[in-house]
This record gives sequence, C-alpha cells and structure tokens, in this order.
Amino acid sequence: MIYLIGLGLNEKGISVEGIGALKKCKKIYLENYTVDFPYSFETLEKIIGKKIISADRDFVEDMKVLLNEAKEKNVALLIYGSPLTATTHISLIEEARRRNIKYEIIYGASVFDAIAETGLQIYKFGKITSMPKWQESFKPTSFVKIVKENQKVGAHSLILVDINLDLKNAIRELEESAKKERLKLGDIIICSRLGTKDKKIFYGGFNKMRSIEMKKPYCIIIPGKLHFIEEAVLKNLS
Repeated sequence: MIYLIGLGLNEKGISVEGIGALKKCKKIYLENYTVDFPYSFETLEKIIGKKIISADRDFVEDMKVLLNEAKEKNVALLIYGSPLTATTHISLIEEARRRNIKYEIIYGASVFDAIAETGLQIYKFGKITSMPKWQESFKPTSFVKIVKENQKVGAHSLILVDINLDLKNAIRELEESAKKERLKLGDIIICSRLGTKDKKIFYGGFNKMRSIEMKKPYCIIIPGKLHFIEEAVLKNLS
C-alpha cells in the first residue's frame, strides 16, 4: 500500500492520522523538489520518529520504485502542504489504480488555505498560475496572461514562484512580463512562510517590494476587485 501524506505548512502540521499511517510504513520518502522547506529534514525525522529518504523529481515521476515497493509493503510519500496539488501525484494514484495497488490520501493544510490570512476572500480567487525562473534563451510571460484573465472577472490571482527564483528576480520578472503583456499592476501582496511562526505578509507597490527581504517559500498575489472588508484588511497590512 502507498500513502500520500500532506505535511501541512510547518514541522508540526502533519495530522494525527498521518502519524498513525507512518507507523505502519516500512519506507518513508519525502518529496524534495516542489518547495523550499521552512524546516530541516532532521527536524521532521525527530517528530515522526522514523528515517526519511529524500526523493527527487525523477524518482517520483518515474513511479516504478515507489509502486513496486507498495506491492510488497506499506510505503509513504510525504508532500509539503496538501498531497494532491501537483499533477504528478494524480498520475501516481491513477497508476496505482491501474496496477491494483492500494493507496490512501491523507490531507494537510496548504498555501491555498493560508492565503486567506491576507484578508482576501478565497472564493474570489481565479486561476492559479506559476512563475518559472527565466533562462537566458527562454523568458516565458504566459503566467501574466492568466492574471489578465482573472482580472477581467475581478478575481484575485495567486502566483506560485519557482523554488529557484529569489524575490528580487521574481519582482523583476513580474514587472517585465506585465509590461510586455500590457498589464497594468497596482499594489501587490507577497506572502512568506505562511503557516509558520515567522510568516510575513507585505502589501504595497513595486518600489516597496524591491526593498524587502523574505525567506522561502513565498508567493505573490495580484488582487482583483476588492470588497470593502478586503480593502480594510489590506490597509492594515500596508
């Protein structure tokens, strides 16, 4: 059997249900490529009381080792946040079904829950998009097109930032992409380490954002049409 277990947003975020499942597992893998963890692997090992094996993108996406082991014994894949936010994990479940391998999904809190702390109403968010790290020969701006689509209906936009992209360069990419796609941007929100003790939320214009420093992981939010309650909360954040 294979367990896909969400870790939540901090080192104590794993559920009692998740801890119970791990006690049954002979092997525990930790997906290490989707986010910069706000705590160490060693800290997590102490909390769950078992050894963790780090799993990179190739290992998880290949699936063969994971599923072959799951035929013979209980194994777990630990995932930061909630376990089904990545398409790879959906594919893993589908392949397990195809092979008649039992699986169980144990959910955890994710950034999609925590962004409500900004004061923006969750049901007013539109499509989620991702900002990749630009390469010398490839500088995609398609994530801004999603923001434009959301703004047409007054929806807020959540931008998930590539783990290899520091904040200064992310701000630069956003500004240049918006200019290229002719998107006028006002004040934006940047959230760092939501769900942890050292969380930070900033709201303001680009001049302000260029001077701040944040620890990973972080995300960017482009507000859409604001309700007066949302406006009041954001005013306090600024």
